[in-house]
Amino acid sequence: MAVSGIEVLVFDVLGTMVDEPGGLRGALREAVPGADETSSDRWLALWQEYVEREVRRVNARERPYADSGVLDREAAELVAGHAGLTDADTVARLAGAGRRLEPWDDSVAGLARLAGRFPVLGLSNASRASLLRLDAYAGLRWHQALSAEDAGAYKPAPEVYRLALDAAGCPPERVLMVAAHAWDLRGAQGVGMRTAHVARPVGDPPRADDTFDLAVGGLDELAEELTRG
Repeated sequence: MAVSGIEVLVFDVLGTMVDEPGGLRGALREAVPGADETSSDRWLALWQEYVEREVRRVNARERPYADSGVLDREAAELVAGHAGLTDADTVARLAGAGRRLEPWDDSVAGLARLAGRFPVLGLSNASRASLLRLDAYAGLRWHQALSAEDAGAYKPAPEVYRLALDAAGCPPERVLMVAAHAWDLRGAQGVGMRTAHVARPVGDPPRADDTFDLAVGGLDELAEELTRG
């Protein structure tokens, strides 16, 4: 079902526009060339679980805000200990893997198509420095890219979504949050934004009780829905 009255589009980046788990897995295999798939998957899970836990701690104010670059460095050092990595340069490159993530097949062209009709904002939990380099690496071209670092919190904290609303300069019901993660869209709904779920292989699918405005299979379908009529 098409939605109307949308003035600004806001996109999650990690997982929605780029393949974050795939990029991290590739960086782990590069760091430990002889590792088997089971080991790589175990280290990836360890990395993700660590970052997710620390994000929750930051949002619960159990830990002072630390940007994504700090959390990635800590996660890389944790994984390095499990994998037996001792070379400092290898660990440093692994810690920067989040700046070298490949876009999904439809991300670059789909974003450009939508940017021809709407102002488009990126809204990411990545730090400002990481987001700058990631966007350049993946070829993502925004009208404005916003980092959760500016809110001193991480999505789904409401203050992060308010960064996008402040930038949009219009009522929240005229701003559409686009994400592959249902938890992200629930956070956006909490501040009154409209929502569109984009199916990705690594996303968080909607629950039966979720009521998002759109559910699409990719950015081309999103463009068709938003430009219908």
